[in-house]
Amino acid sequence: MADVRDMYMAHTMLRREFGLLPQLVRDVAPYDTKRSEVVGAHAQLICDILHFHHEGEDVILWPLLHERGGEEAEAVVPLMEEQHHAIEAAHDEAMRLLPEWSSTARGGHELAGAFDRLLVTLLEHMTMEEQRILPLAEKYVTAAEWRQLGEHGMGEMPKKALPLAFGMAMYEGDPELIKAVLAEAPRPARMIMPFLAPRLYARHAKRVHGTATPPGVLR
Repeated sequence: MADVRDMYMAHTMLRREFGLLPQLVRDVAPYDTKRSEVVGAHAQLICDILHFHHEGEDVILWPLLHERGGEEAEAVVPLMEEQHHAIEAAHDEAMRLLPEWSSTARGGHELAGAFDRLLVTLLEHMTMEEQRILPLAEKYVTAAEWRQLGEHGMGEMPKKALPLAFGMAMYEGDPELIKAVLAEAPRPARMIMPFLAPRLYARHAKRVHGTATPPGVLR
């Protein structure tokens, strides 16, 4: 059956990056477009990661639990689906504001507020998912079906963004879990990713957060 530990690793990354994001926006000086472009590109990346992550749950995980989970699933999956709609609405609000702010560095207070609202909704959802959905997935979802969630996200994201996205997840990931996740990848990725992905994230974090070792959820 499904080994759901990789979901905790993904959630840790999302908690860290979305938790730091509102202040990153607030710290950009008005009209500092060089900085707003950097932070804006980072915000776009993590919002894309979140969107594809949740899209995979919508098209793969929820239908499986509806089909197999009986009353256990029906007590919580509809709430998860409602929370996804709320997260998507908050995400869309931020995406509406992001392009202009990225190019002009104006309206940062409004954009930071949108990311604050997205963060509150996202944290509530991830906590409930860990408490109530992941135990159901371990009971009703096979390992092969669970892998489809990750494959969906990787298939939707631009290929050039994948190593950096994996580096973000690796930053606070358990080494044994990282090894288990990579065991499912093609051999070139298994060989290269442990070295390439952390370096890419360190370089990215230095540019975005001002340090290669930003404060983390688990650190």
